[in-house]
Amino acid sequence: MNLEAAKRFVESHHDFLLAAHRSPDGDTLGSCLAFRLALLSMGKRATVVCVDPVPPHLSYLTGSETVVSSVSEAPEAAIYVDCACHSRADALEPVLDRAPYCFCIDHHLTNPCESKDGDWVESTGATAELIYRLLAALEVPITVEIAECLYTAIVTDTGNFAYSNTTPDTFRIAGELCKAGIDLPEINRRLFRTMPLRKARLIAHTLDTAEFLEDETAAIACITQQDLDACGATEADCEGLIDYLRDIETVEVACTLRESADGTIRGSLRAKRSADVTALAIRFGGGGHPRAAGFSLAGPMEAAKEKVVAALTALIQAWKASSMC
Repeated sequence: MNLEAAKRFVESHHDFLLAAHRSPDGDTLGSCLAFRLALLSMGKRATVVCVDPVPPHLSYLTGSETVVSSVSEAPEAAIYVDCACHSRADALEPVLDRAPYCFCIDHHLTNPCESKDGDWVESTGATAELIYRLLAALEVPITVEIAECLYTAIVTDTGNFAYSNTTPDTFRIAGELCKAGIDLPEINRRLFRTMPLRKARLIAHTLDTAEFLEDETAAIACITQQDLDACGATEADCEGLIDYLRDIETVEVACTLRESADGTIRGSLRAKRSADVTALAIRFGGGGHPRAAGFSLAGPMEAAKEKVVAALTALIQAWKASSMC
């Protein structure tokens, strides 16, 4: 499936439910909200749905207040946006899959392509790049509100254009979005230069309690609900925590394990240079990219940690034994 298939899907339907993945980041929300604005401008109906609330640092995106956490009836057409698999929509998956028509737009190459009406999966810096190309094919004018959503999606998923997934196309699209009149300094301030005190406390706790493996080439940190409460933090404040571990000089692979309110352990993985964390994520039922991936495990935390430490140690040992290190 490709751009033309996505274009035909949009043109063929009127009522859309756009699904963001759980623990929403800038890419899934920015892509969904930009897509929603575009569909509305075409005279169609569109609602963005996500099981988890919009993180405070992304609440400036136009339409963020319209995101709903549940739906009672299946829409005419459901589109999974930036969901590496349908289960990333969590409890919403059953109602979404009951929709008469279902499509997926995503940039994770581990995506199993399970949508009944097709999947457009392509390796890009962010799913927002695919949405931008789709809107261009649909001849939707890029308003400043749409541009703001798409730029936020791109800049967050590429680490402010610092990650290996950044391509010349990423810069080209970002440049076109800047032409629409977005307030670049303000977006940068909101995303990268503003931090609530509770998150600063959570970062300090994470770094203080992190464990290092294999001559400090791997790092793992566990964040429990008790830790969040002690810092006055929320699950949304965990966004980006892993970067502080990965950025330690000796660390090649970093991992965070976060306990959700329902007891599920959410795992995040990051590699710095050449290690591939995809296989480790897939082993635990997740997926993602070679340098960034995620997974979920049943609790309790200590049992989950024991499994992940063993897998992480094996990954680092294999990496050291290869010519990649």
